[in-house]
Amino acid sequence: MTEGTMGLCDLNTIREILGRHGFRFSKSLGQNFLTAQWVPERIAAECGADAGSGVLEVGPGMGCLTVELSRKAAQVVSIEIDRALFPVLEETLSGTGNTEVVQGDVLKTDLAALCREKFGGRPVYACANLPYYITTPAISALLDAGVFEAVTVMVQREVAQRICAAAGTSDYSAFSIYVQYHAAAEILFDVPAECFVPRPKVDSAVLRLVPRDKPAVEVTDERLFFAIVRAAFNQRRKVLSNAAVPAFGGRLDKAQVAALIADCGLDAQIRGERLTLADFANLANRAAAMLG
Repeated sequence: MTEGTMGLCDLNTIREILGRHGFRFSKSLGQNFLTAQWVPERIAAECGADAGSGVLEVGPGMGCLTVELSRKAAQVVSIEIDRALFPVLEETLSGTGNTEVVQGDVLKTDLAALCREKFGGRPVYACANLPYYITTPAISALLDAGVFEAVTVMVQREVAQRICAAAGTSDYSAFSIYVQYHAAAEILFDVPAECFVPRPKVDSAVLRLVPRDKPAVEVTDERLFFAIVRAAFNQRRKVLSNAAVPAFGGRLDKAQVAALIADCGLDAQIRGERLTLADFANLANRAAAMLG
């Protein structure tokens, strides 16, 4: 346990520092700060960063995770959208010599360019305590950047379960497929709601995503693949032969889609939620060949 992080996770210390700077939590930004020192310590220990790597952190809050990461990595750059936190972070990170805070929105920042600018040729890891309202687009942005060795994020527990869900389960979704297509996903540990201030209404979980060297399945037309996935889950209670039709933009009718599904060896009454990534890839590849 480190004294600095223990202080930054102590509720009285949090109130004292934030009060001194006149900081008020923003509901619109989904701000929840950690009050359990074991959480940032464990995230830093399990994110993969070491003395030869850099870390891009999203949403440093008061800096408790930033401090822990600074002890593991050669360099830490934190993106913070709320300028009101800058004087707070200037104080809490004053004892570190390898941290930098930049103002920005993760959804509007060229993450690859930022990493090239700040880290040079170092391997880079991403860590984030994501506000619930931007979880999906933020994870997409981090994966799409294509520059991270691993992405470790704290998210709503239900979202973590959905991302890691298997075909045929109630949590399985289009976003499950998107993430699993691009990365190997693993839930590291749960973080109860009482570990935060203000206390959220739900528990969180820390999720590690390791980007794949190549997608989990081979597809000839990635856009068509994801169009079929989205269509299947947009109307997940419908059988696939009905739900998937919009994915083809009028180029295939219901009978042709049904024939395509049969050609893949799938049951005529199957719903999209039962298809694995390999099943969707096979369907998309056969559709692409049919469409020329």
